[in-house]
Amino acid sequence: MDLQPLLVEKVKQAVAKLYGVEVPSVEFQPTRKDFEGDITVVIFPMLRYVKDNPVEIGTKIGEYLQEHVAEISKYNVVKGFLNLVVSDVYYLNFFNTIKDKAAYGFAMPNSKDAIMVEYSSPNTNKPLHLGHIRNNLLGYSVAEILKASGHKVYKTQIVNDRGIHICKSMLAWQRFGNGETPESSGLKSDHLVGKYYVAFDKAYKAEIEELVAEGKDKKEAEKTAPILLEAQTMLRKWEAGEEEVVKLWKLMNGWVYEGFDTTYNNLGVDFDKLYYESDTYLLGKDVVDEGLQKGVFFRKDDGSVWIDLSDEGLDEKIVLRADGTAVYMTQDIGTAIQRVTDFPDVNGMVYTVGNEQDYHFKVLFLILKKLGYSWAEQLYHLSYGMVDLPSGKMKSREGTVVDADDLIQNMEETAGEISKELGKLDGYSDEEKQKLYRTIGLGALKYYILKVDPKKRILFNPEESVDFQGNTGPFIQYTYARIQSILRKADFDVSTALDMTFELHEKEKELLKQIQLFPETLQLAAENYSPALIANYVYDLVKEFNSFYQQVTILGESDSVKKQFRVQLSKKVGEIIQSAFKLLGINVPERM
Repeated sequence: MDLQPLLVEKVKQAVAKLYGVEVPSVEFQPTRKDFEGDITVVIFPMLRYVKDNPVEIGTKIGEYLQEHVAEISKYNVVKGFLNLVVSDVYYLNFFNTIKDKAAYGFAMPNSKDAIMVEYSSPNTNKPLHLGHIRNNLLGYSVAEILKASGHKVYKTQIVNDRGIHICKSMLAWQRFGNGETPESSGLKSDHLVGKYYVAFDKAYKAEIEELVAEGKDKKEAEKTAPILLEAQTMLRKWEAGEEEVVKLWKLMNGWVYEGFDTTYNNLGVDFDKLYYESDTYLLGKDVVDEGLQKGVFFRKDDGSVWIDLSDEGLDEKIVLRADGTAVYMTQDIGTAIQRVTDFPDVNGMVYTVGNEQDYHFKVLFLILKKLGYSWAEQLYHLSYGMVDLPSGKMKSREGTVVDADDLIQNMEETAGEISKELGKLDGYSDEEKQKLYRTIGLGALKYYILKVDPKKRILFNPEESVDFQGNTGPFIQYTYARIQSILRKADFDVSTALDMTFELHEKEKELLKQIQLFPETLQLAAENYSPALIANYVYDLVKEFNSFYQQVTILGESDSVKKQFRVQLSKKVGEIIQSAFKLLGINVPERM
């Protein structure tokens, strides 16, 4: 039911018939609010091919379209803009074709290439924090949007479960823990491990101070503090597979995974496949040998292996140290190749990683292309900015970062306080209230973060995000609940087929035009890896619905056909809100 392709064809026909020339393309834009019309043809680009006055060209094309295109009922010309009025019949027919489509706007499942989306990828030495929340929400939402646009999607993460930072938590627990467990401490298991990471840092700083007081240089003290040297020894023992160290590593990582699973569950994100750095850190070395043979890499005199990317405007990058050990780049090369081995249908990957890694991913993607992998043409770094908090809000247990669990709980409490102030929850049981607070709180958090372009830095204000007015999750959720209330009160079967021959109210038409944009917006969001496009589309839809709700009688309408149509229109808006919010990982409440 998309009118634009038909109009392109008919405008080209009109120009050919009227002026005897061909125009290669036709430019459209939405009609400005202060003029009558639904879609506007921009005449100016045609002046390269048609020798005439823009107003005259617009008038002649307008007359032709009114005569030859049933869907065009009127036109007007303002300077070089031809404003076309689309007939009510067109919009009513459009609505008839989509009103019963549950998956309206979504493409055929698995009709496009398989893509792997990586997100989260935390370290196993502390709980997830606010930065991880933006990462998880972005990655999960982009995966859902790609799926809805027709791609087959695999969600994955690589868990950073090895290295010196992990050994720091392990050593501190050994030294100061006295056998403490999540059960004995009452702490959530990943928070317990995080506690010992902080304890290590405290002990390390104390040792540095002691060494400096004894007359050592600060830099030297930082390198030779006994607790750090012991952690390095522990890492070497882990790499050598020493039984006791590996046993402790498994125990404490197990605690962290249990804690992560709870947080992921509370946040509403999931994964199809997990990779662990302890399995992948040796990957990629064989690829370096292949690359040397192909001339992609070169060996320096000290034995280290590099790639020269100066032709690409970058510099030389090391891929293997002189002692034969891998760097992160080597591991990432190997992991990417391993993923395509594990999932042979994958023809592209999205890496959700903060913008401090922009350079790393430029280099990684170039190396994989130079190694000749066809799927390397479809690699994308979903780069995002930091999340800041207004100072003094939500001090975490660790005092330096905001834990994801604390933030989720805080959002639920904030939603509860604001809901109580508004006094809209009469007749709810305590359990229902709690469930609603969680839906509103999480919806507020997710929407506030996802409505912003990923590349931009965010100042996250919890109170502002739970506002029931403006561009917020709760405002949109409230509109959805209002629509459900209309449907509950309707005294007829809302799925009844209607005789669509009546005249549309201007507000009904505006709402239908907004509904029409959903499939195109979803595809754009997928192409741009941007949940912000979905978030802001649904906000515009809700604004349009609320304007319709305020200016048009729905259940009080005396004409039964119009009343049924308006209820069906409301129902469709509700379904699109629910679909769009599901892509953002947000639930909608039936009552609010």
